[in-house]
Amino acid sequence: MANGQDQAVESAEAQAGRPAAHGAEARWRDLGPRIASGVALGAVASGAIWAGGWWTTALVAAAALFMAWEYRSIVATRHGGFDARDWFFPPLVAAAPIAAHLAESAAVVALGLLLAAGLTYAVDRAQGVKWRWSVPGLLFIAAAAASFVFLRDQPEYGFEATVWLVVVVVATDIGGYFAGRLIGGPKLAPRLSPKKTWAGLAGGGALAALCGSLFSWATTGTYFYEVATVSLAAALVAQAGDLGESAFKRRFGVKDASKLIPGHGGALDRLDGLMAASLVAATVTFARGKEVFIW
Repeated sequence: MANGQDQAVESAEAQAGRPAAHGAEARWRDLGPRIASGVALGAVASGAIWAGGWWTTALVAAAALFMAWEYRSIVATRHGGFDARDWFFPPLVAAAPIAAHLAESAAVVALGLLLAAGLTYAVDRAQGVKWRWSVPGLLFIAAAAASFVFLRDQPEYGFEATVWLVVVVVATDIGGYFAGRLIGGPKLAPRLSPKKTWAGLAGGGALAALCGSLFSWATTGTYFYEVATVSLAAALVAQAGDLGESAFKRRFGVKDASKLIPGHGGALDRLDGLMAASLVAATVTFARGKEVFIW
């Protein structure tokens, strides 16, 4: 009995001392898995983006498929969980980047997205499922995936534009991660994402601007300051996409979209910022009629 009491006291003391003794370790606990999975994903993505064409399209379609599955799985919690009636959603979303590569026309892709949204609305209404989450989610993921392929398929600087976009988003994530943990301070949006800080936003934006402009200087040799400005804007958009996904998950009581990627959660958790930035970059490219590195 005394031995049991001693063990209980030791357990209580260990629990009481754990935050102070291991606080620093806990702060960086997820760094190892994040780096390992990030390097692995980066290697695969780099090869596919470098190859272009159907290699990039297949990679983006696969990513869109996983993101759509995660998104629909979260939404499906409202009607008892992901089941047979939800399987139409992921392939429909994954078809968007394939259509973008085949059509080579933003107008055709936009029409396809509207038709897909209409189909989603009709299916959900027929099944008695609220469509207000399904349709926006389909449009966002599908349009962002199609946008990335659209950027890669640009004839002159398609490769540079997509690599620049990845560099900027990764720099945003890295800068925000370290600035947030080393500096801390006031929270950016505690109701949406309790871990994000204003220091993280500033650190992510600063590193993104630096890396984006250096990438432009090293590849095209031009537009250092212009690309720095655009990189900062893309970083802010990426952060907004991250916050939007956090708000969506909080709305449905979910911490991670899935456990697909060690240290990162799901594909949606990892690619939310890149999706938002891709959508904006493609929209600007289409509106200007010029590629990112042509001014």
